[in-house]
Amino acid sequence: MPAVKVKLREKKISKGRKSLYLDFYPAIRNPKTGKETRREFLGLYIYEKPKSPFETQSNKQTRIIAEKIRNDRYFEILNNTYGFQSDAKKKKSFLDFFEQLAKQRYSSKSNYDSWLSAFKYLRMYFNNGLTMGELSEHAIEDFKNWLLHTDLSQNTKHTYFNKIRAAVREAHKKGFIPENYVNKVSTIKADETKREFLTLDELKLLAQTDCEIPILKKAFLFSALTGLRFSDIQALTWKDLQGNESSGFFIRFRQKKTKGEETLPIPKPAFKLLEQRDDPEQKIFKGLKYSAWNNLKLREWIMDAEIRKKITFHCARHSFATIQLELGTDIYTVSKLLGHKELRTTQVYANIVDKKKSEAMKKLDDFKI
Repeated sequence: MPAVKVKLREKKISKGRKSLYLDFYPAIRNPKTGKETRREFLGLYIYEKPKSPFETQSNKQTRIIAEKIRNDRYFEILNNTYGFQSDAKKKKSFLDFFEQLAKQRYSSKSNYDSWLSAFKYLRMYFNNGLTMGELSEHAIEDFKNWLLHTDLSQNTKHTYFNKIRAAVREAHKKGFIPENYVNKVSTIKADETKREFLTLDELKLLAQTDCEIPILKKAFLFSALTGLRFSDIQALTWKDLQGNESSGFFIRFRQKKTKGEETLPIPKPAFKLLEQRDDPEQKIFKGLKYSAWNNLKLREWIMDAEIRKKITFHCARHSFATIQLELGTDIYTVSKLLGHKELRTTQVYANIVDKKKSEAMKKLDDFKI
């Protein structure tokens, strides 16, 4: 940013007065109009030629006020906070802003539902509304403490509060609030949850078991063999599938969750799950939907295979990660295959495998020599 100069100027007006204004160099953007300007009139006036001690004293006090405004404005511009809290921005509803962010997540069913649920609790607490001007570190801290005393599970509290944090960060990014208040508020920690997964033998058993919804079976097995999320599998089109029999097949796609561009080789068993190629723009798993009915049929399929585990579609991705690690694939490669941005995200799967190894070795504890 170039050096900023803010000078106090005077302009002659009627009735022997002068209007005080600030002169900016270079020009700044007016927070109300959005247009660049060199001037900001302060609504303060002085007498051009004081005719009494009262007028002289009035001029002195007015200049002190104007100089304070000039000084404040200089540091606001220097710290990139000028204009963030204009009257229009202060009055904007944070609840409406949050609801709009939730609607933008509609393409991802589970994420959309989480945002809407978080919005319900946010509106329940701030039942009289919450404007951007009222939003603060203390308001967020108070909401967090209230949320902690609800009957929700710890992980649900963690999820909902993280949505609030994300919305506050977005409000700051868009210039509705002068600072990211959540930086000063600690998050709600999640409980360590058990990540259920299937073994390779269980996957083979599933492959041999009929499912009432064939496309669901294919998509689940494809996820377990590639590590792809439901949203990414659902979005796959035939143009994303590339390669040939001799060099192998791979898919190029953009992750729905992280927006990262990925190139993922797919093993032969996964390729065999795909039907004959269709139009390049057509979905590979045409007709695959997220619904309570499909979730029910998934559970029934798992039970028909005589697998007594609480398995959701996302468990296929967990299964891919743990099976790869058990087969000796290094954690860095598994992290890349899963499309994780940070290695620590993948570490949870390594911990699962390590725990299984420890449990296996403990079985020998009673062996007598």
